[in-house]
Amino acid sequence: MLIRAKESILVIIDMQERLVPAMQAPARTIRNARTLLSAATEIGVPVIITEQYPTGLGRTVPELSNPDHAVFIEKMHFSCMEEDTFAQAVEKSGRTQIILAGMEAHICVVQTAASLIEQNYEVFVVSDATASRTLDSEQACLARLSSSGVGIVTTEMVVFEWLGKAGTPAFKKLLPLIK
Repeated sequence: MLIRAKESILVIIDMQERLVPAMQAPARTIRNARTLLSAATEIGVPVIITEQYPTGLGRTVPELSNPDHAVFIEKMHFSCMEEDTFAQAVEKSGRTQIILAGMEAHICVVQTAASLIEQNYEVFVVSDATASRTLDSEQACLARLSSSGVGIVTTEMVVFEWLGKAGTPAFKKLLPLIK
């Protein structure tokens, strides 16, 4: 199945100031999350950004913290779907495809993906915009999710599927971000 912009929500999970430095490949993860955020903004895909216990983990990193159209949700649960505000925002959107990026892959991302699958959403995890503290945890997360029916995708896969075709104003604007 293709990822369709009109059916998608981008969810960036817990990419926070005190958490990011402990992750595998933090610069790559932030760069790709920023590309997804830019594409979502340009194409009109709704964005939810979560923050796990911001008092302890800090706020979302500056590179991702100022999109005009994003909804920011603070949470304590590891699965975003356990937070009423998040679950209501997803349901209210009427969208059926959830694109997940963020941290930590083997905790909040995997639990959120599993909860979304239980609610019959199509879930895609962006592997190059998702990270854990250890490579073993990250790989275990992706293997588990893949075997559960979650689509494991890359940033470029998401952006090009959202775009659908070349030559549009959005394509021309986003091309430099993915070259």
